[in-house]
Amino acid sequence: MANSSTLDLDAVDRYLSAHLEGYQGPLQATKFDVGQSNPTFELRTPAKTYVLRRKPPGTLLKSAHAVDREFRVQRALANTNVPVPAMYLLCEDDGVIGSEFYVMERLQGRGFLEPTMDGESNETRTGVFAEMNRVLAELHMVDIDAVGLSDYGPPGNYFERQIARWTKQYRASETDRIDEMDRLIASLETSLPADDGQRTLVHGDYRIDNMLFERDGTRCIGVLDWELSTIGHPYADLAAVIMQWQMPPGKEGRGLAGLDRESLGIPSDHQFIAEYCERRGLPAIDNFGFYLAFNFFRMAGILQGVYKRALDGNASDPKRAMKLGSYVPMFAQYGLMAMKAS
Repeated sequence: MANSSTLDLDAVDRYLSAHLEGYQGPLQATKFDVGQSNPTFELRTPAKTYVLRRKPPGTLLKSAHAVDREFRVQRALANTNVPVPAMYLLCEDDGVIGSEFYVMERLQGRGFLEPTMDGESNETRTGVFAEMNRVLAELHMVDIDAVGLSDYGPPGNYFERQIARWTKQYRASETDRIDEMDRLIASLETSLPADDGQRTLVHGDYRIDNMLFERDGTRCIGVLDWELSTIGHPYADLAAVIMQWQMPPGKEGRGLAGLDRESLGIPSDHQFIAEYCERRGLPAIDNFGFYLAFNFFRMAGILQGVYKRALDGNASDPKRAMKLGSYVPMFAQYGLMAMKAS
């Protein structure tokens, strides 16, 4: 964590004193040093610790950084088989600290920044990946009508909608023409698979570093960072996991490319996909390369937005944001490769 001056502690303290049952200051805050989207803070009082997530300051793209949606979806999942922190309070008044924010439970668990889980046993790795698979399947089996999320995303072909949305977002953040992105966008638009009728809650950024696990085991205690969640197609989430694994290992790529997974207790792409399909009672997935390419495209669009925010002076971590922006052509190239392999 790193201290931050982007939070008005006095204003937060006054607001929580008036609106959050059981809250009692004095208040201290520390900004988490991970993430490029919604700034996140640990709030500490003598009696309890909380987490606050806010929209970043400055001018933002329309529909981006929707902390109100994050709050809504996690509150809706409270009594399901998808583990999430308890939601305490949503403030939609920009006048309090300059942007919307919400306060939630501070989970006490452990996270893994990289899927290699360096230093862990093969048994732990195998258990964590099996839990990732189980939670993902449970997420896609949530009854969206029963939890009040049937209107959480518009109807229609999810991938058609998402490609249009992220193309628009990408163009709004575009700083230079990138030939690979132009070709990938065109290829995705002309290769849309037929709509198979699956309509589920999707996380939008499902990966190991957006999960918390129990300290002494492999059970997931919380899925975090729901900013990109919506009602859509479950294969987008599944392919997002596989996309991450195509990256090089290490702090930058956080992937598994080139590693002997079997020797580490980590499933192959095929094994993970097959286990997911078995959990949901689905047949094998055709044209998986399209779903993988879609995720590379979307990640490239996200990174371009991060880069643009850095240029505009609104990035949570400007130096890292500039570096991430340089990866946009690489992600576009990976997407083209996935399309060719489909």
